Amino acid sequence: MTATTTPVDEPDQLDPQPSQGGRALRVLRRFAPAAVAALSGVLLYVSFPPRTLWWLALPAFGLLAWCLHGRTWKAGLGLGYLFGLGFLLPLLVWTGVEVGPGPWLALAAVEAVFVALVGAGIAVVSRLPGYPLWASALWIAGEAARARVPFHGFPWGKIAFGQADGVFLPLAALGGTPVLGFAVVLCGFGTYEVVRQIRAAREPAADGVRTVRRGAAAVAVLSVLVPVAGAFAALPLVSDKAEDGTATIAAIQGNVPRAGLGFNAQRRAVLDHHVRETERLAAEVKAGKAKRPDLVLWPENSSDIDPFTNPDARVAIEDAVKAIGAPVSVGGVVETEDGKLFNEQILWDPEKGPTATYDKRQIQPFGEYIPLRSLISAFSSDVDKVRQDFSRGTEPGVFTMAGTRVGIATCYEAAFDWAVRDTVTHGAQIISVPSNNATFDRSEMTYQQLAMSRIRAVEHSRAVAVPVTSGVSAVIMPDGKVRAKTTWYTADSLVEEVPLRSSRTPATRLGVLPEGILALIAAGGLGWAVTSAARARRAARG
Repeated sequence: MTATTTPVDEPDQLDPQPSQGGRALRVLRRFAPAAVAALSGVLLYVSFPPRTLWWLALPAFGLLAWCLHGRTWKAGLGLGYLFGLGFLLPLLVWTGVEVGPGPWLALAAVEAVFVALVGAGIAVVSRLPGYPLWASALWIAGEAARARVPFHGFPWGKIAFGQADGVFLPLAALGGTPVLGFAVVLCGFGTYEVVRQIRAAREPAADGVRTVRRGAAAVAVLSVLVPVAGAFAALPLVSDKAEDGTATIAAIQGNVPRAGLGFNAQRRAVLDHHVRETERLAAEVKAGKAKRPDLVLWPENSSDIDPFTNPDARVAIEDAVKAIGAPVSVGGVVETEDGKLFNEQILWDPEKGPTATYDKRQIQPFGEYIPLRSLISAFSSDVDKVRQDFSRGTEPGVFTMAGTRVGIATCYEAAFDWAVRDTVTHGAQIISVPSNNATFDRSEMTYQQLAMSRIRAVEHSRAVAVPVTSGVSAVIMPDGKVRAKTTWYTADSLVEEVPLRSSRTPATRLGVLPEGILALIAAGGLGWAVTSAARARRAARG
């Protein structure tokens, strides 16, 4: 009797694990960059306020560099988009507090497209000498584009806004948010490049001799050292010394009702709360328990009832202003005779009444006006909640209050470089950022905005007051330190003496020039990379 055997695939039958393990490893290698890109975006988010983990931005960009280095532009596009989603989805979750997840998800998805395009560009320049320089300039160019389009831009999440507690902060006074953000990104990319050069130096060449590319190694080290050295060199630009004397300011937080009131009652209650808190402060001043303020700052929307057309609102404001005996900047919603609606700050004098106004110029799309209303209304009925669009102001807001020049940047405007800078170039000695954060409840939004104001304080070397309806209000010194702040949902007043300053930092004088130079560097790097790739293809063909 003869035994017969059937041929078998012995490795698979005897030990199937190696092939399965190999497949798993290949899958892991394939998807690892995508996972790392998304998680490094989350890491960047964690570096932002209210946390003080500013330094996490460096490994976040180091990991992004690992994901993008040597990739095709298409891979860079996808990985950049994942990084953008990982960063922006948690950062902007506050935008859906009142209106649901739809607008929040749409906003993050659209803004992440800019990060995707930057990722594609970084992948293209990643093979160039001095890669961290070109990549960092591209990131800032992407931020510049995001701050301008669509609908006049949305600069929330600029890297600079996460660095209020970081060692790089003095660079804001040197070149504003573009230079501060560039330094952080450059240091992050440079850290990756240092690691890459060390690994390359440890790998022996084909002849067994280790080689060190000294030029590339030097550039990598400088990418880390120069931003840090620059920050320390810029320290003398940061000062809280008084140049034009001092002023005692009062920031009023009247608080808002939490629930149980309809829309009209809510508006009147908010006004009454700010009147009441101002009168309470006046009583403390009279009793000698508080220092008399030279000027008083109310938040945005502290009087949503138009005091020019509602006599009872006007009387209430006048009573509060006369009680405190100082000029008050009142946040109102005002409709003009021709039917235009403005988010307005009104300078109210205790003797002369309303004497000057500032109309908010950078109004918020989908919040204060609906762009493409007829088109968008076909997809969502929520646009009807904004019954009438606000109009834009045209002139910078600088009030002269008891001899002090106060620049006004209302709420959302604090995110825009130009909207704060031109108050200083028009003579502001201090800056006020009146805000209404009550719509966003206890979200991180108020802390993100407070960090912006701290950056602006250093950028222009001005004390900044942030009066907010429901918290957190604050007074910030020109060196970016918070002198005093309130807590959530309490009626309170901050009375602080702040320095008046009139000198201009390099950032104030230079304006958009640093951003323009970095954009040109980014364009130059892209052009060089594309030209080099085309030349290499021609050489390969023949």
